[in-house]
Amino acid sequence: MIISLENIEKSYGASPVLQGVSARIEDTDRIGLIGRNGAGKTTLLNILYGDLEPDGGTISRADKTFGFLRQNSGLSSGNTILEEMRSVFAPLLEAEQELRLLEQRIAKTPAQDASYPELTARYAHLQGLFEQRDGYLIDVKIRTILSGMGFADTDPQTPVEVLSGGEKTRLAICKLLLEQPELLILDEPTNHLDFRTLNWLEDYLLSYKGALLVVSHDRYFLDKLCSSIWEVECHELSIYPGNYSRYVLLKEERVERRQKEWEIQQRQIEEMEEFIARNIVRASTTARAQSRRKTLEKMERVERPRPPARPPKLRFTYRREPVKDVLQVENLSLCVGEGMERRTLCSGVELQVTRGEKIALVGANGIGKTTFLTALVGQTAPQSGSIEWGVNTEVSYFEQEEFGLHSSKSALDELWDRFPQKTELELRSVLGNMGLTGEAVYKKVGELSGGERAKLKFAILTLRCGNVLVMDEPTNHLDLASKEALDKALQDYTGTLLVVSHDRYLLNKFPDKIAEMHADGIRIYKGNYDSYLASKSAQPSEDRRQQPEKPARESSYRGKRQRSQDAARRREISLLEQEIESLEEEIARLEGEIANPEVTADYLLLQQTCDALEESRTAHDDALSRWSHLLEES
Repeated sequence: MIISLENIEKSYGASPVLQGVSARIEDTDRIGLIGRNGAGKTTLLNILYGDLEPDGGTISRADKTFGFLRQNSGLSSGNTILEEMRSVFAPLLEAEQELRLLEQRIAKTPAQDASYPELTARYAHLQGLFEQRDGYLIDVKIRTILSGMGFADTDPQTPVEVLSGGEKTRLAICKLLLEQPELLILDEPTNHLDFRTLNWLEDYLLSYKGALLVVSHDRYFLDKLCSSIWEVECHELSIYPGNYSRYVLLKEERVERRQKEWEIQQRQIEEMEEFIARNIVRASTTARAQSRRKTLEKMERVERPRPPARPPKLRFTYRREPVKDVLQVENLSLCVGEGMERRTLCSGVELQVTRGEKIALVGANGIGKTTFLTALVGQTAPQSGSIEWGVNTEVSYFEQEEFGLHSSKSALDELWDRFPQKTELELRSVLGNMGLTGEAVYKKVGELSGGERAKLKFAILTLRCGNVLVMDEPTNHLDLASKEALDKALQDYTGTLLVVSHDRYLLNKFPDKIAEMHADGIRIYKGNYDSYLASKSAQPSEDRRQQPEKPARESSYRGKRQRSQDAARRREISLLEQEIESLEEEIARLEGEIANPEVTADYLLLQQTCDALEESRTAHDDALSRWSHLLEES
């Protein structure tokens, strides 16, 4: 155990932030912490790390090392990149320096000298310590981490202070990874990372020896890395086994189950109260009525479930169908800058899009994806080449930036000026579907949060009714619930889609194709993001071809051991599948009993059935979590 929280309470003034929070972090946990902005995630992290004291409850911490990367935090020092990284190994570097001095002294000291045994003993001790802690691998570790986090082409003598904010954050991650704390807390670590760096970081953290607690809006990251999800909601902490996708299912089941339990108890209470009212004054039945009253007074009431926060209602429609050949791009070259600063981003770009296709455009940062989209919609002119849209195409463009919004207008006026034929009721209904209700519609656009501005932009997009959607990073600034709503809207949309996004979870939901942009053109991969990764990994690699073959005996030995482990894993998976199926049947049986009027009329029998149902559901969740974990290992 690293940390244990028991009934933690925290308030700011009269406003509660956390209530009754209890949880444990074990040595190898992989935890994803989620919740709406302002729900209390940062407060909980600060309490866990020790920067903030709770108002109530108890915290137990083991004697472990902690590392904490705060959101948008980065290194700031007068050191170079290499000096900052080597500072992690200061005790080992001091030991190495002493070893070099001892070597010089031993070389000058005769073996007969009285100090010689003491010098050699000290040298042997330091040498063993240095080797035990991999002192000879310090520079190798530093180069590996820096390269993986995107600093391979950066001079290690570069001063930290000249780096951008995003680079400083990435460097802070590098330093934490080199420190290898026993509990690593990362708040939004995927910001500022491209696909290559994200994939490297995920693979590195998958094999991390300590415990991980990650706050992230990157659902793919949470899916790949986490074995449990903590959700802060309505001042409380709920814990779900499994990754993010599993959390979505379990959350829905939990909400439905709590609503059903509350409704069952309410019916039971109503029936008992009616019985008491009818029979309390009758001499023949007053004893039974009094007994029921005592039972009612002692009954532990199920708290009425809070209605979940309503996500945006997104639905994209269009008025008419375009021709089959929606878009034809030929030999396109894109440039940025003026005069001496002008440079070519990419050239020879070819792309054909047909009606109903859903294409995700990916590529390295700075390759020209946004410039390509602005060229498609006529906002910028390409250096050369042609762009031809088909007949009847109506393009709606979702910009990554301000979308031409006017900061001094209200959200309602911004919409009304664009669609003056609509009534106020119609426009407020559209804004309400996006989650902008009440006084929020009168807020100035400049006062809206990033998430609120994104919802206003989606409101504009839904009213434009384009049969082609061109979208640049549509999930930026969205909370998880809004991202889920956008996923479904894009999946349900029957028009043509061309989307640039770093949201890999989204890229697994809607695309028919992945278009990877390079300096010399576009390469097309069929399928979603996972299919794209599989196709990329199947391509021949120079590094893979140059790797020396391992000795046959070692490969054979490892192959036999691996086959034995795989067989054992398959057996356990098979047994778990049988157990899960049996538990699902038992859960269905017990739910049927609870719906039986004869059971609901008997409080004790109903309570026993509810307890049995809860035990079966817990066993079912545990078995599913283990089954999911084994599948990830296979």
